[in-house]
Amino acid sequence: MAEEKAAGKAEGEGGGKKFDPSKILFGLFVALDFAALGAGAFMTYQATLGWVRPSVREPAAIEALKKDRETEGVRDSVLYTMPSFTVNLGGQPKRMIRVELTLEMLDKDGFEEIVTNSPAARDSIVRILNDKTYDDVETIQGKLFLKDQIAVTLNKSLKDGVVKDVYFNEFLIQ
Repeated sequence: MAEEKAAGKAEGEGGGKKFDPSKILFGLFVALDFAALGAGAFMTYQATLGWVRPSVREPAAIEALKKDRETEGVRDSVLYTMPSFTVNLGGQPKRMIRVELTLEMLDKDGFEEIVTNSPAARDSIVRILNDKTYDDVETIQGKLFLKDQIAVTLNKSLKDGVVKDVYFNEFLIQ
């Protein structure tokens, strides 16, 4: 018995709690997770809600713009509404998109060119829409990217005309 007491004293001589590194690592990982969450939320805010359209703030640049408009005259843009598209989207599950869009052309020459080349323009737009998935066009950023992609593709195919902007009159996904 005396030997058991001596052995018990030898084991318990440390007295207090032993150092446990897993608790420190757990706290460190929790803090790291919150930091990553905060950084992700900040980057999402900057990319979506915090975005502000840049404006011309220099008085000299504003005056130069007004002077250019007075000397050259502001060209009236022309709107061309294309008949609606019903197209299958790529990806799984299979979905369909119905889009009616209006093209804002820089001038009348571009309007005439897009009207005469309407089948080629429609084909280009159908190919763009077929390559998209539901996730690509679900968000506002996806729709804006789609508008830009349509405008760039049509501008590449036009010789004299310029597509200034693309407007969605109808945008339905099923």
